Amino acid sequence: MSRFDDDFVRRSANLALTVLVMLLLLFGLTLLDAAWRSWTVDRSASRALIRELGLSDLSLFTEARYTRHPSQADRFAPFQDHPAALEHFPTGLLLSPPPHLAAPPEP
Repeated sequence: MSRFDDDFVRRSANLALTVLVMLLLLFGLTLLDAAWRSWTVDRSASRALIRELGLSDLSLFTEARYTRHPSQADRFAPFQDHPAALEHFPTGLLLSPPPHLAAPPEP
């Protein structure tokens, strides 16, 4: 390898590292901006709407009803299509059932 090749590789690595640092800095600034904007938002209108509509739970996921509102799911909700059906929503793997549904049934 010649000295020209070494310099080219070194400059390319420095350029790539510089671009990576700049992108990470911009990403960090984006997160700071989002945090700043969330602190300055007036949520009184949202709270009034929630109170008026009587919403009870936070909707965690948008796929299936038993992952949207885990507190209102029954024991057999994931198997509503077929008793031996496999889980076809990815969020079913991320969200464990509520403790009262995970306990074995009492005899």
